[in-house]
Amino acid sequence: MKNFKFLLIAVLSGFTLISCKNEKQTQAEKAVADYEMFVDSINNVNAADLKSDWDSIENDHQRRKFAAESALQDLENREEYEGKIMVSSDKYEVYKNSYLAQQPKTVTKSAVRTALFGTNDIGDDMGFSWVNKTNILSVYENFVSTVEKNKDAYSREDWDEIKLLYEALDTRKNTVETEGLSSSDNSKIAGLKIKFAPMYTLNRMGSKAEENSNAKE
Repeated sequence: MKNFKFLLIAVLSGFTLISCKNEKQTQAEKAVADYEMFVDSINNVNAADLKSDWDSIENDHQRRKFAAESALQDLENREEYEGKIMVSSDKYEVYKNSYLAQQPKTVTKSAVRTALFGTNDIGDDMGFSWVNKTNILSVYENFVSTVEKNKDAYSREDWDEIKLLYEALDTRKNTVETEGLSSSDNSKIAGLKIKFAPMYTLNRMGSKAEENSNAKE
């Protein structure tokens, strides 16, 4: 009788272990399948037509991938599932890079103007009436340093806007010169203009070439 009890306990324990293994296997299969379906559903949408908030998609992707990987922690013979996760992860990264490559690299025109001139009112005629002999050097310094800092992020349209603003500021400088601009400040502005000219030409050309390349692709 005692041997029968031991046998019964052993059999029940075996069933429990099998049941636990089967449950972990099922959970792993579901989590990995859920991750695969999520990635496939994203890939079925043309990156150029995607209207959803990308941050939400990225967070959802990270959550599902983590759930799939966590489900494998205590699973034996998990190589097959790890391979599936890796394949889906690679597919997602390819899609993500494709989507991000099609997004505008810069912010809006008004944000570009704010970065260059702060909250000062440029005016519809871009007259720069607030620029005078006292502050014009600092305006040029901020303009050139801001462009230099962000030159790799500007699109061709941004460079066109920057050139338009630059020429308008130059027009204002001609007026300020007649109002007593010091020769020292004038010389420093001349140096900034020499620095800006090639930076504009080279980077605008680069942005245009990049846009043409993307259009061909």
